[in-house]
Amino acid sequence: MEKSAYKIHIIGAGISGLIAAQILENHGYHPTILEASDTIGGRVKSDSVQGYVLDHGFQVLLTSYPAAKKYLNYDALGLQKLLPGAAIFKNGKQQTIGDPLRSLSLLLPTLLSSIGLFSDKIKILKLNTLLKKKKIVAIFKEDEKTTLQYLKDFGFSKQIIQTFFKPFFSGIFLESNLETSSRMFEFVYKMFGDGLAVIPKDGIQAISNQLKNNLKHTQIIFNARVKDIKNTIITLEDGSKIKTHFTIIATEASALISNLNNQETEWKSCDTLYFETKNRVLNKPLIGLIADENSLINNIFYPTSIKTSSKGKNELLSVTVVKNHALNTEDLIQKVQHELRQFCNITDTTFLKRYQIKKALPKLTNLQYEISSSETKLKSTLFLAGDQLLNGSLNAAMISGERAALGVIQTLEDGFIVDELTSEYQ
Repeated sequence: MEKSAYKIHIIGAGISGLIAAQILENHGYHPTILEASDTIGGRVKSDSVQGYVLDHGFQVLLTSYPAAKKYLNYDALGLQKLLPGAAIFKNGKQQTIGDPLRSLSLLLPTLLSSIGLFSDKIKILKLNTLLKKKKIVAIFKEDEKTTLQYLKDFGFSKQIIQTFFKPFFSGIFLESNLETSSRMFEFVYKMFGDGLAVIPKDGIQAISNQLKNNLKHTQIIFNARVKDIKNTIITLEDGSKIKTHFTIIATEASALISNLNNQETEWKSCDTLYFETKNRVLNKPLIGLIADENSLINNIFYPTSIKTSSKGKNELLSVTVVKNHALNTEDLIQKVQHELRQFCNITDTTFLKRYQIKKALPKLTNLQYEISSSETKLKSTLFLAGDQLLNGSLNAAMISGERAALGVIQTLEDGFIVDELTSEYQ
């Protein structure tokens, strides 16, 4: 049987699914992706609204991600760099801190800032040095504790934890108490230190689009919502059935496989609201952190502070909310606009769009960096992919997609079950 004749289906056209398709293509197979929505990208999507590019949640790419370096053409993405620092809003003041070794413009404001104690700044240098030398494999072998406990054990003051680490990493981990594993903290901190935080000039979906455009022998069927998968039969919600030799589930699998119903992934959610403003309170491409414990807003960013392929008439402001709340959209907008005035002195805002992202990041323990291709195999014909298998990151999504595809390929190369499946299709 020719490789291209095998029926290999991938559920989900997110990053994991697109990478899985690429690996299968590289080995001569012609997979089919079944995507529930009408676009690719999963959580890595963008929209165009009134001339502005709105990402589905404020997202950056860390250029030091090993899998991203392997699978993305950075030059073609037109990556725009954010400065390696943050503007912190506290007590009606704005102060900037950052890594002056990587951006000289941050030297003076960092030295003059009252964020943290002098001993905290020494400890930050110590942490930078430690994690620069530490291998990723070693990070994911460490005993797990919460990020908050890690920072306390490292000796950081309560002031800098509350003013910098909490708002900064809450925006990354999408939880406000720094309960996320210390493995993830060390990994992300290392990735920030080893590379840059960037955004493609066409928005974050440029990453998904590039991966899709690399595919030459993959069919993508949109609006194909899968209801159930049993061995070699995929049932769609409209009742139609698809025969398959192999299936890679590159989305949450618990609802699709009967014996996984009690293994549903927990998810962290967030809100991102976009506003149009006439002016910017941040003149450089910096993330703005709201360091007040009582604030609902976690961070702000002006996507128009970097070069974008399309630009509206004024400035675009993204606002991220991480804390849980029960506000409806109208009340949330009013609350956010009030806090923008209160904490950031941003008074002129016109609401554009809200993204309520209920499944933004998987809530995980025992975080891993790697997974073997055999570990992605649920059954002989069924494989799993997605960052929920490892850790909540674009890097993990890519690795898991690659490993699931290699699992299918290895199964075929091993030769078992192929005759049985082939006869079923004759």
